[in-house]
Amino acid sequence: MNWARILAYITGTVDQELLLRNEYLVAENRSLRSQLEGRLRLSDAQRAMLGEIGHRLGRKALADVASAARPDTILGWFRRLVARKFDGSKAEEDDDVGAVHKIPLGGAGGDGLLQR
Repeated sequence: MNWARILAYITGTVDQELLLRNEYLVAENRSLRSQLEGRLRLSDAQRAMLGEIGHRLGRKALADVASAARPDTILGWFRRLVARKFDGSKAEEDDDVGAVHKIPLGGAGGDGLLQR
């Protein structure tokens, strides 16, 4: 046997196992989802995670597997995640210009703190 044939065999086996795992997870999720009543409540972190994975998966494949929300909704979560990342609001929160920092000084006289 040559290396290309061995590699093709191993790759095919791994691909088949991944497909079976995915098929199982989809079936399990649908079964669990059918037992829930009402809307599924997701946190912002959960929406961001599903949006990121859904974006990598693509709209067409997402339509086959998504059960938490419609593919357009999940991709919208990703768009909001990207917009939040680049809107500059986090940079403003981290900006501490003018803040007073007290740095402990070991063995210094007084209260042992230096203000800058």
